[in-house]
Amino acid sequence: MTRVVVADDQTVVREGIVMLLGLLPGLEVVGAAGDGEEAVRLVAERHPDVVLMDLRMPRCDGVEATRRIREQYPGTQVVVLTTYADDDSLFPALRAGARGYLTKDAGGEEIARAITDVTAGRAGLSPAVQSRVLDALTKGGRPVPGPVRREGEELPDGLTIREAEVLALVAEGLSNTEIAGRLHVSMATVKTHINNLFAKTGVRDRAQAVGYAYRHGIT
Repeated sequence: MTRVVVADDQTVVREGIVMLLGLLPGLEVVGAAGDGEEAVRLVAERHPDVVLMDLRMPRCDGVEATRRIREQYPGTQVVVLTTYADDDSLFPALRAGARGYLTKDAGGEEIARAITDVTAGRAGLSPAVQSRVLDALTKGGRPVPGPVRREGEELPDGLTIREAEVLALVAEGLSNTEIAGRLHVSMATVKTHINNLFAKTGVRDRAQAVGYAYRHGIT
């Protein structure tokens, strides 16, 4: 069973999410919080696998709660579940460490899939959010500001330098043909690097790869 804490300041919404999750196989709701402070406390007490986190909450908002949870309890993943998908909501949440991001029009199947994805180390982004990340990263051919990877810092998930270079170009929105031209390698080589980095990072498609690159500063 995947243990889940739900954090939302609206009682009706919070209770509805708890009821929905209770109907889904393999999930167990172990706590429900009305604000970010309570969410952090419940994570400390009940050690959930995942927190479904609203963003606009009193006392401690979802971004700050996500940051604290990811720093203090790295075994707990965070999936944002919010009304908002604008840049001022989305990117701070990703920078704070959220591995998933859904809007509240998501159905039970989509929520369950995002929870499964983040517990498996993958990104749990809705298709609309994936597109928003891709659009923002490739606007004007330049990625939006994100975490900066320091020289000499170890790459995540065993990526090689060349695989990271390919991933950065995918995040810029380049096609395989354009990547091959940029790196002066064959199309077959590009496809091999992409297959390898997809396998290592657990992403399923280019949109998820963009989200992964952004979160890890590979841009």
